[in-house]
Amino acid sequence: MDRIYILDTTLRDGEQVPGAKLAAGEKLEIARQLAVLGVDVIEAGFPASSPGDFQAVRTIAQEVRGVGITALARAVSKDIDAVWEAVREAEFPQIHIVLGVSDIHLEGKFRRSREEVLAMGVEAVRYAKKYTPYVEYSTEDAGRADLEYLKETVSRVIDAGATVVNIPDTTGYCDPEQFGHIIHTLKTEVANIDRAILSVHCHNDLGMATANTLAAIKNGARRIEVTVNGLGERAGNTALEEVVMAIKVKADLYQVMTTIHTEEITRTSRLVSNLTGIWVQPNKAIVGSNAFAHSSGIHQDGVLKSRQTYEIIDPQSVGIAESRMVLTARSGRHAVRARLQDLGRTIDDAQFELFHQQFLELADRKKEVYDEDLLALLTQENAVAASAYELLSLEASSGTTRSPGATVRLRLPDGREKSAEATGSGPVDAAYSAINRILGQTVRILEFSLQSVTEGIDAQARVSVRLAIGSDVFIGRATDSDVVISAVQAYLDAFNRTLHHSTQVHQSA
Repeated sequence: MDRIYILDTTLRDGEQVPGAKLAAGEKLEIARQLAVLGVDVIEAGFPASSPGDFQAVRTIAQEVRGVGITALARAVSKDIDAVWEAVREAEFPQIHIVLGVSDIHLEGKFRRSREEVLAMGVEAVRYAKKYTPYVEYSTEDAGRADLEYLKETVSRVIDAGATVVNIPDTTGYCDPEQFGHIIHTLKTEVANIDRAILSVHCHNDLGMATANTLAAIKNGARRIEVTVNGLGERAGNTALEEVVMAIKVKADLYQVMTTIHTEEITRTSRLVSNLTGIWVQPNKAIVGSNAFAHSSGIHQDGVLKSRQTYEIIDPQSVGIAESRMVLTARSGRHAVRARLQDLGRTIDDAQFELFHQQFLELADRKKEVYDEDLLALLTQENAVAASAYELLSLEASSGTTRSPGATVRLRLPDGREKSAEATGSGPVDAAYSAINRILGQTVRILEFSLQSVTEGIDAQARVSVRLAIGSDVFIGRATDSDVVISAVQAYLDAFNRTLHHSTQVHQSA
């Protein structure tokens, strides 16, 4: 099979996402992981843009081995000089030059003729060749360029010494048929095309970056520019993980291969997400949290019998231990029974039918049913009765000039209402102290977890607490758009479980 070379531009194009600015040390950490992942070339940045970016690229070139290092330059000598000074200590240093090729860019940005711009590009390639034989030339906005002029540009820069010619769909304008036609035309009608590697760089403005990249591969492109998680300007770039796994899964169709170690994909994705602060959407292909999750009962039953019924990718091949069964009201009996078995619990058919009805009632009230909920159902700990602790009101305050405080009012299991106030290190701590006063309990918090359910300032907060109450440990969960309320409800959820646990112990005795 032909080899597809992977240029990863997460540290350059991916970093252009608003809010995704990386520190030099973070860039280096990602670069090292990209080398482990097995990319062929890392585009480490844009050295001429700032002293900080120059130094970050230089550090990566000095310290990351076994992979090509390149950086971006405009078609001017000072940019090319900056790139070379930054990458010269790399094991495989390269220079990447970009210059517009569409009339929209020539007239709107450069205000020069086609011939003038082409002459700039040719001269830039010749200038870069004095530093290294490995020079890439990108024809910016090729997706909207005149095809005859694009052909001439490609031919001329190859004659000038370009070893890689990159065809970007800079604005994500093309569809796969259009983009495939462009690549096919260049591959078949540019006489000297065999003297360079034909590369592509697609954007996702219309959601077709991956499809366009695959169309280019089918039509002769042998190097692709991608980013981890599809990061990039505007709607992003082609996602590395999507193209690589498409090539792997449909090898009989594409007849090409990469040297990517696919089992490192999830680890790389999570590293980039954590360091950039750009979280991956749950339904993102390959690396989203739901990519190998099944909630439909029909799907769950099929996967439990044979993974191939609803999975075309082995989760372990991308670094995920196993598929995740999400239990909801739509989950079927097979999925629920299998999860109980995973938890080490086996019940007979008659017991299971009763249990399943209780599960459905609970699932109708909750978005997801967790393992602890299943275990609680088995011991009748989920029976939320009128005697449960109930939050009636909460007032919390905090600030720079006052001690955080909270006033909590609860309805107790016997129907009485009691309130208490307390201070603490923060409003949550104060509220917990007030609850402990009402209940007369000494509680040790073993774990407190806060997670945003969605994006934005108004996102719901999901709180999970693990409490040591007496000699037992109880877990409580709650979700609310108010962080403090969510934390208090989770705390009370754990206490409600103590009631049901006590009832079960009494019944057992």
